[in-house]
Amino acid sequence: MSRAIFYYDLGSPYAYLSAERISGLFNDAGLEQPEWQPILLGGLFRTFDRGSWALTEARAEGIAEVERRAAAYGLPPIVWPDPWPGDMLMAMRVATFAKQTGRTIAFSLPAFRQQFAAGRDLSDPDNVMIAAAACELHPRALESAVKTSIVKDALRKATDAAAAAGVFGVPSVRVGEEVFWGDDRLGDAVEAAAATG
Repeated sequence: MSRAIFYYDLGSPYAYLSAERISGLFNDAGLEQPEWQPILLGGLFRTFDRGSWALTEARAEGIAEVERRAAAYGLPPIVWPDPWPGDMLMAMRVATFAKQTGRTIAFSLPAFRQQFAAGRDLSDPDNVMIAAAACELHPRALESAVKTSIVKDALRKATDAAAAAGVFGVPSVRVGEEVFWGDDRLGDAVEAAAATG
């Protein structure tokens, strides 16, 4: 069986909820850990001609639902950064570089927590650097890396490949050819992975 893939964008609170739970759920099921794949949610929005619920009349309802789920999962209360949603491009390039250096989760989980547990806006490079320090990524190396075509192209290609595979939004987990979109589908993805393992 091919390894399950967890697609995420650090700006998504639902992806944060899944990121906090996914490793434990796969571990409890005795399954190989999924691959974490950073992608640009904005790129998916362009591909599928859609937008964020956070910029619609559903914003207050969505925020309340995220806060309810965080409490139900036993996570710290959500602290919303200002602004939210923000520009995640630099943060997602850092996540891509972290993946290239074998530090995907070591960077991404602290970055999610900076954004949604501490309320620190990841469109501010200083806040991204705080998360990067948790996995010993040097600020100067990051400043150079996020400007390289290797990192920029990798993020663009990962986003395009995700869209081509049927990833419509984040969080999504791909198990074989099947894509499970949404924090509420995480359990279904684990069951599918167990059934094919």
